[in-house]
Amino acid sequence: MEIITVRTAQNIDIDYEIGGLGERILAYLIDWGIFVALTCITLIVFPYIKGTGMQIYFWVCYIILLFYDLFCEVFFNGQSVGKLVMKIRVISLDGARPKLSQYLLRWLFRMVDIWVTLGLGGLITAAMTENGQRIGDLVAGTAIIKTSPRTKVSNLIYRNTDSTYKPVFMEAGQLKDSDVELIHEVISNYFKTGNSAIVYTMADKIKEYIGVTPLPKMNNLLFLQTIIKDHSHIAAHMEVL
Repeated sequence: MEIITVRTAQNIDIDYEIGGLGERILAYLIDWGIFVALTCITLIVFPYIKGTGMQIYFWVCYIILLFYDLFCEVFFNGQSVGKLVMKIRVISLDGARPKLSQYLLRWLFRMVDIWVTLGLGGLITAAMTENGQRIGDLVAGTAIIKTSPRTKVSNLIYRNTDSTYKPVFMEAGQLKDSDVELIHEVISNYFKTGNSAIVYTMADKIKEYIGVTPLPKMNNLLFLQTIIKDHSHIAAHMEVL
């Protein structure tokens, strides 16, 4: 069972299990099942479409087939329908949601991974590389992971920080372990679903609870990650004392 560790901006490590070849192949087949269904519908409907309507329908189907993976990954947080069913998704190696340029590179190199090499390029590189990356992933700096992080809450909370580290928010020491566990769960859910609303809500509650104001340009996710790191450092320091 291979694990990939992504490090967030605040040096918080989160472990994910790499999506297996079997799951990726099944996800691919599910997506192709959608194309087959679309083709069947086309064969049924096509005889009834006349004139310019026929051309429009053809181009709509062609665009869906060509850009399906790119559209899905961009707009559905790294998941196509097949990946959603198989509970895997694309993630950037830095732990962040992939940028549009990364999704675009993955999509462009599908021609090499799948079409030019008849799928062998993607299969061989995914089987041989450390993080299960196909050529497109290697170029884009992405990987396929299972959507459930394997990092245990206790490991994250009590991870020792650099002794020279100075907490940004000393007020984080007011939080209970259960509070920090909940913050961690919110961050984990965000990485799984891309739902930023839960991060916004949690950040607002923490700001109000401990009475702090984030630094300029510190977004809600970064704020929560900093709170976890500060709490871990303060807790470790207190244990030493």
